[in-house]
Amino acid sequence: MIFLDAAATTPVRREVLDAMWPYLTGEFGNPSSHHSLGESAAAALAGARAAVSGVLGCRSGEVTFTSGGTEADNLAMKGIALARQATEARLNRVVISAIEHPAVEESARYLERFHGFAVDVIPVDGAGRVTLEALAAVLRPETALVSVMYANNEVGTVQPIAQLAALARSRDIPFHTDAVQAAGWLPLDVKALGVDALSISGHKLGAPKGCGALYVRGRTRIEPLVHGGGQERGRRSGTENVAGAVGLATALTLAHAQQLQTAERVAALRDRFIGAVLGTVPRAVLTGHPTERLPSVASFCFPGTSGESVLLELERQGVVCSSGSACAAGSDAPSPVLTALGIETEVAQTAVRFSFDSSISAVDLETAAQAVQAAVASVRTLGRT
Repeated sequence: MIFLDAAATTPVRREVLDAMWPYLTGEFGNPSSHHSLGESAAAALAGARAAVSGVLGCRSGEVTFTSGGTEADNLAMKGIALARQATEARLNRVVISAIEHPAVEESARYLERFHGFAVDVIPVDGAGRVTLEALAAVLRPETALVSVMYANNEVGTVQPIAQLAALARSRDIPFHTDAVQAAGWLPLDVKALGVDALSISGHKLGAPKGCGALYVRGRTRIEPLVHGGGQERGRRSGTENVAGAVGLATALTLAHAQQLQTAERVAALRDRFIGAVLGTVPRAVLTGHPTERLPSVASFCFPGTSGESVLLELERQGVVCSSGSACAAGSDAPSPVLTALGIETEVAQTAVRFSFDSSISAVDLETAAQAVQAAVASVRTLGRT
């Protein structure tokens, strides 16, 4: 099997499992307990937090461990917006892009339904990019928060986050970015990016599902979503997942150390794969930005097919991929990301996403490109009979 759905999840790295193992077995203490087992767990948690903050270029106290990217996005969106509204009632608008992950988009709609916020949506161009002009057009004195994802999970388009964040900062508006797909592939230094909050997830990096983190700039007020014992500096109560935090920190550190070399190698393979598909599959359309895109994502529409049928045929040939976000799997509706790019509904329903992890090989992608050509041809032939 050739696995080309790494944007959905990745296998746990052996080094990560080894680092976690002690805290799943003998070192099982609660980090809030005042005895040797608890102190050992607390030390491991502190070490994990320091490792994550080292990659992000922030202070340890600015990192909050969560159950994953979705919780991190929810905490950033709801927590910052509600804290700002509590300070100043007129701050009752949030800004998101038209291609955000559902964790951000649905958090914004929650604020709209239950807390009286208005949601302003920034349009994107045909390549999925947010421009400074488009962001400036929706900012208002009442804007409490801006959230624009670093790199899109479906088409791979990378946003000019540093410039967008600088514009928001010039208006004294906090800026959050969902960096779940970017982590491991793009720089995450929060000072260079200029962001006030940033979300990451472990299982996109070779850590287990169920662990993530949120960076929040020290002076940024945030209302907790989970109340209880006051763990995570009061931002996220509940006994901490020590093993998960250690796993996330290990995976992030490994990915960061190999980032430049891995990104360059995988980007070169991605471009060869894109060229092979566009060169051999009639009417294939690359979606997303042609150059400002993740090294790990190549997404296409294949007019005259059904995306789901192509997926099934590819799996029959030993290639596993997806039609878009795993969080929207099973939906018959066209992808909101693709329609936001101006792609017609009929064409959007033919989308297939190929996403790679750091171990992808040239041979695997050459084989996959041949399988794509055969699968699309087969589905189109069946469609004509």
